[in-house]
Parts: sequence; C-alpha cells; structure tokens
Amino acid sequence: MTQVRATRTPKRAEDRLRIVILNDSSQADGGTAALALLSARLLREQGHQVTYICGDEGDDGALEAQGITLVSCGGRRLLDQSRASAMRDGIYNKAIRDRLARDITAHDTPDTIYHLHGWAGILSPSVFDALKPVAERTYVHAHDVFLACPNGVYYDFPREEICHRVPMSAACLVTNCDKRAYHHKLWRGMRQRALHQAFDTSLPWAGVITLHPDMAEPLSRGGVPERLMNVVRNPAEPFSDTRIEAENNRTFGFIGRVDAGKGVRTLCQAARLANVPLKVIGDGAERADLAREFPEVKFTGWLAPEAIGERLKDVRALVMPSRFPEPFGLVAAEGSRSGLPVLISDAALLAREIEELGLGFKADVRTPEALSVVLRAMAAMPDDDVREISLRGFTGAAAISQTHAGWTDSLVGLYRAARPAIVRADAPVAEFSI
Repeated sequence: MTQVRATRTPKRAEDRLRIVILNDSSQADGGTAALALLSARLLREQGHQVTYICGDEGDDGALEAQGITLVSCGGRRLLDQSRASAMRDGIYNKAIRDRLARDITAHDTPDTIYHLHGWAGILSPSVFDALKPVAERTYVHAHDVFLACPNGVYYDFPREEICHRVPMSAACLVTNCDKRAYHHKLWRGMRQRALHQAFDTSLPWAGVITLHPDMAEPLSRGGVPERLMNVVRNPAEPFSDTRIEAENNRTFGFIGRVDAGKGVRTLCQAARLANVPLKVIGDGAERADLAREFPEVKFTGWLAPEAIGERLKDVRALVMPSRFPEPFGLVAAEGSRSGLPVLISDAALLAREIEELGLGFKADVRTPEALSVVLRAMAAMPDDDVREISLRGFTGAAAISQTHAGWTDSLVGLYRAARPAIVRADAPVAEFSI
C-alpha cells in the first residue's frame, strides 16, 4: 500500500493530462459525488483536459461552463426505477456497459487516464467491464468498502454491530445484515458476484485509491489486493473562514445523513440524558420520526455549504456517532478546520488520530448512556481547554486532511505514474460524446 505525496503540477503544455472521471451522479448529492465533481473542477483549473461521465441525465450546464466535457449515460438511481429494472440494472447494467465500451474504443488515446468514483447507484459493476481494455490507466476510488463488502459498511444493521465476517463467505451470505430485509442482502450478494467477475484484480489496474491507511484490512478481507492500494486523504475546507469560538458555546452539533447506522437516534437520546442542546444539520429517512420524538432537538434539514458555517457559530463540539467504521468522515476534518472539537465514534478510522492529535475525543456510541458521559464531559470541560482544541484545529497545527491543492497534486502524481513513459505532445485529442 502506497502513501501518496503531493507533487506540484508542471505548467508545460505537454505535461497536461487528459482525464476521464466517471461517477454515478452529476450532482453533489453526497460525499462521493461532491469529491468527484470537486476533482473535475480543480483539475480543469490546473489546465488539464477533463471529461466527466455520469450515470444520470446530467447537470444544468455547470460543468460545461467550467470547460469540462460532460457525458451523460441517461440512467436513473435504483430507488427511482421499478423493482424489476432496479434488480436487473443494479446487478449489471448492460446498456451502460455497451455505451461506455463503444465510446472508450472510439475516443481513447494512449495518454488518457480514467478515474472511477461512485458506481453502485447507477453505473453498476458493468462499468468495470467497460474499463477493462484501459485497466492499466484506470484508478478506482474507494470512498467506501463496496469493493469488498456487499452492504458497503461492514455493519450488521439488524443486530446493530460491526461485522467481522469474510465477505461472500458462507457466514456472510446466510447473515441478514441489510438495513431493509434479507432479500435485499441476497440481491447485494448477486451484485457482489458480478463485481468480482467484472473487477478482475488479476488485470493490471492502475490502482485503488483509499482514504485512510486503515482501509487496507477491510478491503483486502474482501479480496482487493493490497498492492493496488494508494492512500490519498480527502481534502477539507473549513465551514467558516473565521474560527468558531467553541469555548463560548454550549450546543452540540451533527452534520450528515439522518439514517440508520449514523447513530443520530443514539445521539438524540444521549443529549437528552446529558441535558445538553443539540442541533442536527442534514436529512434522511429517520429525520421526521426523530423530530417528533425529540422536539427539543433542532433539525435544520440540508443546508447549502455556505450556510453551514453560520449555523455552527453556537456549537461547542461536532459529534460523529456513526455505528459503523466510517472510512474517513469528511465533516470531522471540516469541523476541526473550523475550530470545532470533534467527538467521534470509536469505530471510525479517524478516531485514534483525532484523539492523539488533540483535536477531540473518541466516544463509545453503542448506547445513549455511554455517549451521554462524553457529552457531559465536553460540556463541563474548562473553556480554556476547549479553546486550545479549537485553535489547534483551526490553525492547522494538527491536521487529518489535505488542502484542495495538496489533494489535487496527489491525484495528478498518481495519474502521471500510470501514464505511458513517452507521450507525444502533439498527440490527437478526441472528445467523448455518447
């Protein structure tokens, strides 16, 4: 497994790359899509030629306005399809495979680099078959562990516990770990078999990009060779340009999806037990029920990124109570950079670093009672100590993420490693157009 270091991008025209980014969505409807779109914009700003291939119907023209070629596959998310078509296309979307394969054959050049982000929502495992002919120039970004685990998080939702089984083993297949129903788990198993066939790791793929060194074990447990892994930590920008003076505040905050496994119900119960105010920024399947059950909690719904900082000005600490092992947790880095101490689930991969770097504390989130102890301790912490944590995160004296520039240069370093040694500066350029 390689730790990737940032390298500045040369300005010579012959060193500019041709990059094709693939992702389910053309909208920033989640962390994966937001990072895929961010990379497209930052790479284009550096002067590289960027094509963005999305599984959906495309955006409102924002990408093309930035000089990025947009190619839409015209697909729909599984939840927006009939049950029959979702079951079929989610396991393997032949139409998207054929469209991508035709276009890659028609427009590929020896120096084109491919970077696949999200695939489980629309593109399906078929995208890997389309990319096989260019595997040696293709990177797969592991924003989660869907490459290894059928439900993508190594979490047994019915039992509310982290899963340590070997993916696709007999013990895995007979276990109902799905957050909906067992027949969904069986469907996920079929999709995982299709993935194993399409993502043939004996082929010379350029690599798998991971978010944290500790992703190596869960990915390799599911069959991803460690030799393919390259660690590129996510970028994070603060929610606020000025430091949030956490030491003067008493409210606790949560940012993210209000869904099963994210621990929001446990957090609401813990805040009630600890008698501390709580603010939840985000939306999801559990929001309406939780808002009725916990009227004392302020639920804001989704907010535009530029509005989040304003809503955090009265927050003392950001809480990440996910029950499953989050591979990164971007809001932890964004909150810390804004001056907020972070209380993070001890299951998260960042938990140890956050505590060791003095940016916050690990928390036992298995029960409301256990989490309430941490909330009470943070509420009672001397304000001077809270201020020290706040300053440490805001000034960047300790960091768990990269800057946008560092992240982009890390990606470019990988792209250059997969690029052929000799590429003619006057090589013909062909635009993608499905």
